[in-house]
Amino acid sequence: MKSKNLQDKEKHILHSINVNKVILPIIIGVVVIVYLMMRNLSIEELKEIRWDSRVFSWLGLAVLVYVIRHLFYSWRLRMMSDYVFSWWKSIELIFIWEFSSAVSPSSIGGSGVALFFLSQEKLSGAKTVSIVLYSMVQDTLFMILSLLALYIFLGPIMIRPGMNSLTDLDGYGYTFIGLVLFMSAYGFIFFYGLFINPISIKRFFLALSKWKIFGRFKSSLRQTALDIVATSHELSSKSLLYHFKVFLSTAGAWTSRFLTINLIIIALIPTTPTDFYDQLLIYARSETMYNLTAFVPTPGSSGATEVLFGGFFEEYISPGISSLVVLVWRLITYYPYLIIGLFVVPNWIRKILILHNEEAEAENVENSN
Repeated sequence: MKSKNLQDKEKHILHSINVNKVILPIIIGVVVIVYLMMRNLSIEELKEIRWDSRVFSWLGLAVLVYVIRHLFYSWRLRMMSDYVFSWWKSIELIFIWEFSSAVSPSSIGGSGVALFFLSQEKLSGAKTVSIVLYSMVQDTLFMILSLLALYIFLGPIMIRPGMNSLTDLDGYGYTFIGLVLFMSAYGFIFFYGLFINPISIKRFFLALSKWKIFGRFKSSLRQTALDIVATSHELSSKSLLYHFKVFLSTAGAWTSRFLTINLIIIALIPTTPTDFYDQLLIYARSETMYNLTAFVPTPGSSGATEVLFGGFFEEYISPGISSLVVLVWRLITYYPYLIIGLFVVPNWIRKILILHNEEAEAENVENSN
């Protein structure tokens, strides 16, 4: 029988992905967007948008690109599970993963929930930890490499409008640099631990767990120390081709995510330049905005993202229409996961509970014999 602590932990995690939690991010996002529209929306500019085949074609392409993003993540999950998961199961689990991220503060994300629901799919403990931890490492690696490449090509202007040199650095610039340095340190530690010297990193995290300043993170640090060793053992047998394909799927998913904004802006702002430089700058700003809102303590960065959106793309979107653009963007990239989660998550939880009840009944029969 499961211990009471484990049962309580499972109940807590199941509560964290409860469909009732979609209400808060929806309310926050809608209230902010309505406020922005009441304050800034220009009826004249709104009338200038011709809702014709051109607009719907670009918006349709944006939807398609976001669907492709989901498929990239599903492909990655299939590979990481050593193809234990079918395409349909991978697609379902990514919906749950994204739903848990959408209803959790961005600074927390859905990794904890991912560990739980993958463990319910009868993967080994090492495999489950490997999938979640290596996914985090791959995401971090992509962010570091892509942000550095974009900065080398575009310069400080990628951080925000008007930042043409390092002398223009302000709160946004320093926050951006701090995030890149933090991700680099974080990525290096885990890369070193997974592929070079897992025992040293294990000792490092165990040592940190003994410091009083990290008292509240003691159990998490110790668990991370064990997870790194387990994941390192799991990954040691993988080929270079495996790691390349996992990174390719990771890059495809993130690139699709950020390209969606390019397509929406082109759809709604017909004067948007479509040359390589401007489109790359829009893409870079999308990635910068995502990282700068990564630690906002609201579900899915609701509220902060809507407020900051217009400022990041002010060269391409006028204040009078930016609230409409951000609404369309959220309707394509954020709210669908909340809505689809209303159907996928309860169905998955019901299947898990049925499985648990069957296992408990079988165990009771076995004990009675």
